[in-house]
Amino acid sequence: MKSVELIRAGGDPRTVPPLPLLDRLSATLAARLGVSCHVREAVLEIGFAEDLARGQYYSSGILASLAPPPADHVALVVTEADLFVPVLTFVFGEAQLSGPRAIVSTHRLREPFYGQPEDAAKLNLRLAKEALHELGHTQGLRHCDNWRCAMASSHAVERLDLKEAQYCRRCLDRLYG
Repeated sequence: MKSVELIRAGGDPRTVPPLPLLDRLSATLAARLGVSCHVREAVLEIGFAEDLARGQYYSSGILASLAPPPADHVALVVTEADLFVPVLTFVFGEAQLSGPRAIVSTHRLREPFYGQPEDAAKLNLRLAKEALHELGHTQGLRHCDNWRCAMASSHAVERLDLKEAQYCRRCLDRLYG
């Protein structure tokens, strides 16, 4: 992967993440991955993927709608919309395994979702972990059994909080081996 393009997305203004959040994520990913990261200015409209009965957005549909990025580049969609895939209640994100597209949501990464006051530092860290996780999938990494690794599976925010915002040695060897 040579570069990551971060794409702000939403179905309405409430679900579009603020630009400073993506700027911080871009800087974090560039430092952690050693690749060029930039934020696309245009907002991707994802209203077509909303499931009104669930009140959520279908992440696989959003990924499928994206034009493929150039070779060795990855498109990472970031939204505040709540995401799902049909077999799960929700997902923090989704990626195409060994493919050029991924998506992450801040919806369930924010403390107010759990009845707590907003915590910007916690949100930034959780978002970095989830973005690294999904970008790892785009590079062919599967879930890791090291619970501290960014590639560990997380189906609850408490599990996400236990992870580090980096890959374990084994996953790094697979990436850069």
